[in-house]
Amino acid sequence: MVSHNDTDIIILGISDVPELQAPLFFVFILTYLLTILGNLTIILVICLSPELHNPMYFFLCNLSFLDISYSSVTQPQLFAILLRGPSVISFAACITQLYIFMSLACTEFVSLTAMSYDRYVAICKPLHYSILMNKKVCLLMATTCWIVGFLDPLAHTVVISQLPFCRPRILNHFYCDLSVLLNLTCVDKLFIEIMTYVVGSVVALPAFMLTLISYVFIISNILKISSTTGRQKAFSTCASHLTVVTLFYGTVLIMHMRPSSQYFLTQDKPLSVLYTAIIPMLNPLIYSLRNKDVKKALRKITGKKKII
Repeated sequence: MVSHNDTDIIILGISDVPELQAPLFFVFILTYLLTILGNLTIILVICLSPELHNPMYFFLCNLSFLDISYSSVTQPQLFAILLRGPSVISFAACITQLYIFMSLACTEFVSLTAMSYDRYVAICKPLHYSILMNKKVCLLMATTCWIVGFLDPLAHTVVISQLPFCRPRILNHFYCDLSVLLNLTCVDKLFIEIMTYVVGSVVALPAFMLTLISYVFIISNILKISSTTGRQKAFSTCASHLTVVTLFYGTVLIMHMRPSSQYFLTQDKPLSVLYTAIIPMLNPLIYSLRNKDVKKALRKITGKKKII
């Protein structure tokens, strides 16, 4: 048993089967390296390609930086657990990890909404695009996303940090997840659950609804295009973002917008892996494989004639 103080928290990890620790370590380290490499590639390609210096790729660059930060909050700790066994961290470190993780998730929610608005303006109001999405507006939108993302979970985190923990401080998870932490408290969790729904209603739900409304208008306008080639070109500019939105919104809303009584480790650990490790790795692949401009810029930089 690992030694720890009474206020420390023991994080057990993703699996208690010794034979799986080494294989899982190599799987997750490979996933993390691909996440860093893929998202850094997207950032470098956009920065080095003047033809990609427009709002759509500015927000994509911001998303790639978010994905690197997002996965870096939880993955290094998971590597340590898989190598050495259960990890011991202080309560303050656990709460800090929870806050940063929730803030980055919230920032990504709002950023995806900003990207949806950008696509809405590009397709539904193309003649006004350069005015509505000028450099100043893009910087303001991106800055607002980060400010909202880090302000929204602040009160939530402070309340959780003051809760009494009467159960053994052992988290059967691989990071300080909100649902698992709440299961350690000895008070009625109804207030925190209501607060979670309120926080979700203030930021996540409106962001989701605005994204949904944007795509209703986008798809409606695409269907009005008489040319088949025009429809395909218009839809191709949105397909990557719509895929990312579906993956991220779906998993995060399923994870956190529900009562703690419906929390099951057998279901939630895989979901946590999906949105903390897999989705940040898939995002650059989705954008690079489906986006002709990114592939063209990457071919130009690398000097290769063809990129699959």
